[in-house]
Amino acid sequence: MPRATKIVATLGPASSSPDVLARLIHGGVDVVRLNFSHGVAADHVARASAVREAAKAQGREVAVMADLQGPKIRIGKFKDGKVDLAAGQKFVLDAAAELGDNDHVGLDYKELPRDVAPGVVLLLNDGLIRLRVDSVSGPRIVTTVEVGGVLSNNKGINRMGGGLTAAALTAKDMDDVKVAAQIGADYLAVSFPKSRQDMYMARQLVRAAGGDAKLIAKIERAEAITALEEIIDASDGIMVARGDLAIEVGNASVPGLQKRMIRLAREQNKLTITATQMMESMIQNPVPTRAEVSDVANAVLDGTDAVMLSAETASGKYPVETVETMAQICVEAENSRVAELDRDFLNRTFTRIDQSIAMATIFTAFHLKVKAVASLTDSGSTALWMSRHDCGSPIYALTPKVATQRKMALYRNVRPLYLEQSTDRDEVLRAAERELLQRGEVQHGDLIVLTIGEPMGTSGGTNTMKIVKVGEAHL
Repeated sequence: MPRATKIVATLGPASSSPDVLARLIHGGVDVVRLNFSHGVAADHVARASAVREAAKAQGREVAVMADLQGPKIRIGKFKDGKVDLAAGQKFVLDAAAELGDNDHVGLDYKELPRDVAPGVVLLLNDGLIRLRVDSVSGPRIVTTVEVGGVLSNNKGINRMGGGLTAAALTAKDMDDVKVAAQIGADYLAVSFPKSRQDMYMARQLVRAAGGDAKLIAKIERAEAITALEEIIDASDGIMVARGDLAIEVGNASVPGLQKRMIRLAREQNKLTITATQMMESMIQNPVPTRAEVSDVANAVLDGTDAVMLSAETASGKYPVETVETMAQICVEAENSRVAELDRDFLNRTFTRIDQSIAMATIFTAFHLKVKAVASLTDSGSTALWMSRHDCGSPIYALTPKVATQRKMALYRNVRPLYLEQSTDRDEVLRAAERELLQRGEVQHGDLIVLTIGEPMGTSGGTNTMKIVKVGEAHL
């Protein structure tokens, strides 16, 4: 059975050459992430084009995800590049300062003095440095260092428990949305959303720019947890962005939140990506730690659609080996699962014909133990609904639209294939069967379930399920 869990890899200096990019795709990358926090528009355009070419050379389509930077909640720069803070010392964050020293530093995020009050705890450099606010006077925030260490230029700032008012979409993000539309990005990841309104605004910007990207909300603020269900509802999927989230809510809270987020998203027929430090040690080492192996495997067992690599593939020493290792972990974890339908599967109600056909197909595939499910789909919706449940059979989604094929690259347990489709229903069903036979995915005598819609080519029109034995004259 093909690997069900998809792999998202971030492109960067270590993975942008044609050779490495080709090896990454061959090694199992399904989605490439373009991090708009780095580089300029021309870089992203060139990388997206290179991805399309490399995938096409291997007879595949790989999705492109543009990841917006979001608000820069960071300190400024130091005269000497860094300082060493000692516990107990006073340290000032000054929105009006230029270059910093051991006593103070400037702020890229000028609104911080309005967002804090005495007693608030600020976490810098991914939580490694901890400051408690003593007083706020104009642009100056006087703090006491509770946990010290080396602090260097432009490190990030988080407020423990959340509460920073920075808007999710900046002027830079709005320009970057236009770049994402230009390159035909399949997914747009929105950083630091706090409410459904942030996602509505992002969707309006995408459509105004002429794009059709699906939206992924990155859950990385404490406020996003409070508004989780409404954010999921306003998005096409979520990213469990465990880095900033862990800083704001505490490391110990993240595993439970990860499971809850994945469950809620799947219940709402939305996508999930689990991210941050999944294979962190492989930035420097050719093999992962056992803890990292367990982390990836647990995300797979939680039911995530995809697991994501960041610096591991963007700037690490072993980008290809990291992808190959992650793919192996995913397969082993999937093999350890026993396929079972959700306990509340039979209690669900459906108002749409196409969704009812999708659920009937999953029920049939599970109980008949079919070799494969083949979904003839225009929009990809039927494949998405079926992918929310573990029926024990791979789902092959055949579509005449390349854009749909690319988007389905992120769906768990869905293998998207391009198939030219005529208006002759029976001919299309025969073509789908031939495609799976030629690829070696099924053999004569195998039982498969096919779904199709009539009239042909109508989005959301799936209205037929057919159970067939491959090779028999049944069409």
